[in-house]
Amino acid sequence: MDNHVNPELRHDFTLLFDVTDGNPNGDPDAGNLPRVDPETGHGLVTDVCLKRKVRDYVNVLRGNEGRYKIYVEHRGYLVDHKKRAYRAVGGKKGDDKKADEARAWMCENFYDVRVFGAVLVGKKGEGYNCGQVRGPIQLTFARSKDPILALDVGITRVALENPGEKPREDESEQAMTGTMGRKALIPYGLYRAHGFFVPSFAVDTGTTEEDLILFWEALQKMWDLNRSASKGLTTCRGLYVFTHDKPLGNAPAHRLFERITAKLKDETKPPRSFGDYTVTVDEADLPDGVTLTKLVAD
Repeated sequence: MDNHVNPELRHDFTLLFDVTDGNPNGDPDAGNLPRVDPETGHGLVTDVCLKRKVRDYVNVLRGNEGRYKIYVEHRGYLVDHKKRAYRAVGGKKGDDKKADEARAWMCENFYDVRVFGAVLVGKKGEGYNCGQVRGPIQLTFARSKDPILALDVGITRVALENPGEKPREDESEQAMTGTMGRKALIPYGLYRAHGFFVPSFAVDTGTTEEDLILFWEALQKMWDLNRSASKGLTTCRGLYVFTHDKPLGNAPAHRLFERITAKLKDETKPPRSFGDYTVTVDEADLPDGVTLTKLVAD
């Protein structure tokens, strides 16, 4: 077994991805403009956004398999899954004595519960308490290496919505065939996120080597299954996994992450492609018991 897929070991990882002419994660509180740190101008992508893409990839690839169902699915009702768990363990609505069995069933049958964790208590009076799960895999927000330029560009539609639409008195027929809209994007941004795998939580949820293999694969390929005009061109540029030979770790995660740096080749010009950066990985004198696996290193 390769070290980086061993669920009995601790893993700290760095994910690099870039976005060209797209909106990596719109902010609903800002008219869906790309998320940004208002103090520094750096772009942000939430951990929830990244996990959504992992879920979608796993669902497409293996969602038909019982052990790889997705709990937090598009337009799904969470209570329906908890009802299934109670039926599977022979419990009835309101029977909290079955909560632990139902929790174990949820971990066994839903990939995202098993690896990310979930709050399965439900609303008061719902009657299907499956407890709470702390998943072994956690992600940080992704932050762009440099400030981004958030654009809100105008677009037009040449078709009318309904046959009965007519121009207002102050509009011509030609104007009415050019309905206006908006589209948010950034010209370019190189983003960096960090993540952690805690083996003690993996034991609790039953996370396996196969689950870890699937997770690393999803981080590399998930954007290929999530293409849209609004997302632009999003590409995985780096995936670096630091593995400790002790479950509690051999070195602080932040010290390992500092070994990976991305710098602009010409700081007088705004970045517009990955080629504008130099990514350096310091592999010399790694702490004892720590190995580095470069799954993607563009």
